[in-house]
Order: sequence, then C-alpha cells, then structure tokens
Amino acid sequence: MSDTPFGFGLPPEEPDDGDEGKKKDQQSGGGQGPADPFGFGPGGPGGDNPLAAMFGSLNPNDLGAAFQQLGQMLSYEGGPVNWDMAKQIARQTVSQGTPDGTKDASIGPAERTQVDEAVRLADLWLDDATSLPSGAGSAVAWSRAEWVEATLPVWKELVDPVAERVGAAMGDVLPEEMQAMAGPLLGMMRSMGGAMFGTQIGQAVGVLAGEVVGSTDIGLPLGPVGKAALLPLNIESFGKDLSVPQEEVRLYLALREAAHQRLFAHVPWLRSHLFGAVEGYARGIKVDTAKLEDVVGQFDPQNPEELQQALQQGMFQPEDTPEQKAALARLETALALVEGWVDAVVHSAAKPRLSSADALRETLRRRRATGGPAEQTFATLIGLELRPRRLRDASRLWASLTDARGVDGRDGLWAHPDMLPTASDLDDPDGFVHREQLDFSELDKMLGEAASGPSEKPNLTKDEPKADEKGEGKSDEKGDDK
Repeated sequence: MSDTPFGFGLPPEEPDDGDEGKKKDQQSGGGQGPADPFGFGPGGPGGDNPLAAMFGSLNPNDLGAAFQQLGQMLSYEGGPVNWDMAKQIARQTVSQGTPDGTKDASIGPAERTQVDEAVRLADLWLDDATSLPSGAGSAVAWSRAEWVEATLPVWKELVDPVAERVGAAMGDVLPEEMQAMAGPLLGMMRSMGGAMFGTQIGQAVGVLAGEVVGSTDIGLPLGPVGKAALLPLNIESFGKDLSVPQEEVRLYLALREAAHQRLFAHVPWLRSHLFGAVEGYARGIKVDTAKLEDVVGQFDPQNPEELQQALQQGMFQPEDTPEQKAALARLETALALVEGWVDAVVHSAAKPRLSSADALRETLRRRRATGGPAEQTFATLIGLELRPRRLRDASRLWASLTDARGVDGRDGLWAHPDMLPTASDLDDPDGFVHREQLDFSELDKMLGEAASGPSEKPNLTKDEPKADEKGEGKSDEKGDDK
C-alpha cells in the first residue's frame, strides 16, 4: 500500500526515495511527515503560515497536482466509490511496475497470435473433457492497463454494496440533532469516503493487474462475456521459475481460462448466483460504528489519512447470525464448486498431453489458496476473501462424479443450482456421488402430462381424448415394469 493518502505526493514517474526522501530527512525535527502531507503542522516550513509551509515543501507543479486531486476528492458527488479516482490510481499503480521491476508493455502481433492459438488448441482439448461447448467467441491478449479498463465495471458490482453501507454509517454516527447542522461536513465526509474507497480499490486493482494471468483468476467472470483473455507479460513472469517450457505454461493457463468461459457461457444462472451470493454476504456486514465514531470525533483536516488508515485496519465485521453464516457458506461453496470443476476438467484435458500438467496444477492450487497482497487488500476493504477454501474437496468430488456418472452426468448437475453439491456434500463426497438423483426430465414429463390432461378450458376438447389415452398408456407401462 502506498503511504501517500488519496494518491497525493510526487507523480508516479518520480522515484519514491528521491527529493521527497530528502525533504523528510531535512524536516525530521518535528516538521512535515507522512501524517502532515500538506505542511499544515506548526513545525513545518513557514511556521504559522500554512500557505508558506505548502509552498516551502512542494514545487509549483507538485502543488498544482495536489490541489487538483484535492478538488476532485471534495467535489465528488457520485456513488459510494469515486470510480474515476479508482481508475486513475489503478493506472498509476500499473505504470509503476511490479516489485520485480517488470513494467507494463503494449501487446504486439506475435503475442496476440500466441494467445489466439493457445486458446484455440485449449478449446479443442476441452471438447473431450466436458460436454459444455466452447464459450469463448474470441481470444484477446491484454496488457495490465487493458485488464484494469476491462474489469473495473465488475469490481464496481462487488464493492459498491459494502461502500454504500459505510457511506450511510458515516452519516449515522452523528447525533440526529447535529446532522441537520452538519450537512456540509457530512457531504464533505461522504466525498472523502468515496475518494478513500476509490484510492484503496484503485491501488488494489493496480497491484492485482500485475499478478493475474487472465480474466477469471478469482473465480468470477471479470471480463466481457465470451472473451477468453490472457496477459502475456504476467504469464511470462508466472512461468519464469517453474522450469517448464513457456508454451506449456501458456497452454495450461489457456485451458483454465477457456474452461471458465464454457462454464459461465452455458450455465446462464451461474453469474447472477455468484454475484448474488457476494451481495447477500455484503448485506450482512456491519460497520464498527464505535471505531468510526472515534475516527470522526477525532478527525483532523490536517491529517486526512486517519480515515484511510482506519479503513485499512478494517471497520467491517460479518454479523454473527444464522443468515450471515448461511450466506458465507453459500458463497464459499459456490466458488469452490466453480474452481473445483475447472481444476478437474483442465487436469483431465492436460494430463495425457502435457508432461508438466501435475506440477502446473499444484502451483495453481497453491497460488489460488494463498492469494496475493491485492486479494488480501480486498478482504480488508470488503470484509470478504474471494478464495475457494475447499477447492481440493470440490475437485475430488467432481472427479469422482466423472468416474461414477461420466462427463455428461457430471456436467448435467449445472442444469439447476438445486442439483449442485452443498457444503455438507463436500464433507461426504462418496455419499453424494452414489446418492440416487432425481430424474428432472421425468418430472417435467409428468408435469406436462398433468397440464395437458382434462381441464376447464373448452378449446382443448378435441385433443383431450388423445392426450388422456397417451397418458394412461404410459401409466400402464410403468405399472407393468413394477
């Protein structure tokens, strides 16, 4: 996380320990530090004159940029998150590069061709491993900056419900009789809250852009529908220390991306099911009002990052209610089932063809289980970890289903959410695999026959005898079988 609140400070192209570091050393005797970013403190340059302090610590270009960002922050009147600021911060974070010194770069024709060929071959291999047809209408190679642009709309869906609760809580901490008098202050606090969330989300998305290898790394469809996306630069970094040919790494990751695309394209209810689970969980999050009251009561305009620090420390706790526990279990199980299915299907497709399939599978499992710093940041901001805790259990269950019922029988469970395994089924996979399943097609047939039988509608009289005779014949056959 950056130490500069709300993205203030030197422009991203300047070194972090350049002139700013010299200033801090010069002012170490009680002068301007991270807690006083604008030099308002009494010990700063210029003494009691805050403007002199500010001009003494910033050159005109830096000062203009800082005031511009301050103006954007306080003039924001949109939703609970300042997404314009989030996008700006994410792009700045990407431009700074990753800790290993890798800078973002534009995608060239050769990389686009490699991604397109990898996804096309992956789709061909998956045809033998799943009954779900291809879900990728096209394959795209993204830079990190392009990943940010393409995924921000989905992050908005994930974060806004929680940020909305925080914005409401920031107004509720003041006594009712003071709220009418403090209208301008509340408006400013909401604007700062939106900027605060926007800054943190932007930083996290920017860091995550340096880690992800596709559009489905967190188990949710972050990119546009029907586009299998890979990030060549990050794939190269991912495979650098694996002692695996780069072509195999790219192809294995293309298999995972293409498998996700098939699932989300041909299970129409799945996306809303997952996002509904996230929103249901967010509704049960409560804000630590005591901590928020303490922050608001001691709020110092000279020290605006106090709000940011409180947010980083986490002001959100899930309510300890049966409904919230059920919402969390529903979400964790759904994520595990998605990731477990992809893991099982990709392994089935890759194992006979790639010598490194086992090693790559284990690497991806561990990576998914631990998460990176950006995922931990989202856990702090949203109060939720988007990681499948039971990926291995779910993968074993899907593999057992394949052995017992075949590919069609396994994939047929995605026809309806009520047919999927539950959290308790992950505890007893053998019990679920060998349990007698309801024949929904037979049930639909029975309901159709009931609907076409004798009714009060007069316009069906011509067809009714034939329908009755047909239904009776089927009933007799069933009786004879028994």
